[in-house]
Amino acid sequence: MTQRRVLVTRPEREALRWVEALRQRGIDAHALPLLAIEPLAHDTALQDVRARADRFDAWMFVSAAAVEHFFEAGMPGLPDPQGPRCWCTGPGTAGALRAAGVPQARIDVPAPGSGQFDSEALWQIVRPQVQAGFRVLFVRGADTNGQAAGRDWLSRQVADAGASQETVATYRRLPPAWTDEARRMAEAAAGDGSVWLFSSSQAIANLREELPAADWSAALAVATHPRIAQSASAAGFGRVQASLPELDTLIASIESFQ
Repeated sequence: MTQRRVLVTRPEREALRWVEALRQRGIDAHALPLLAIEPLAHDTALQDVRARADRFDAWMFVSAAAVEHFFEAGMPGLPDPQGPRCWCTGPGTAGALRAAGVPQARIDVPAPGSGQFDSEALWQIVRPQVQAGFRVLFVRGADTNGQAAGRDWLSRQVADAGASQETVATYRRLPPAWTDEARRMAEAAAGDGSVWLFSSSQAIANLREELPAADWSAALAVATHPRIAQSASAAGFGRVQASLPELDTLIASIESFQ
């Protein structure tokens, strides 16, 4: 059987890491970022929050990019196991926290066998921490206008439990700046048997905006959460698999397309 090409649509830095990992397992993977990341290192709101970050009881990171840009210039007290709890929903973000110097003992993340990596699974873990007076800092990305954006389900649970919270953006998510080669690859992948690997509904929206006339009915996709899979199906992708964002599970989903 001819091996299917896999297009990794994460932001470039993350996409290249996934491409390398997939290629090491014999997958014909290629980076085709559908989101661009613009750091907000000089944003005054981010600088202010970083200066008083140790006053929070927990930092909630929505992505590996949020971690990397929050800690870009370092952060005092990272090795201290008694510092703020660091919450995240998936193994990629947890890995970024460890790479930044956060001790594993401070990281709260759903276990590999939990069945899902999302806010609902994380809340089951961190709910006992949260009470009146508890302070949570949500660290996330921003939209093209620089406004912090993202799903607010966990924020509502924190508020309902009586805790206080702030939100800060460490980067902006922008549409990709495609080369002619990337556009040709995307157009061909609408029907050449390639597998699109999606980890963001915004990436799918950007793809539809870039190629508004494309017919995706013959296209294949693996999405790292059921909500993202629903977005791919709504965009017209003919066959969609939902998968946990773990290497073995992703490869199994990719190879399930016959």
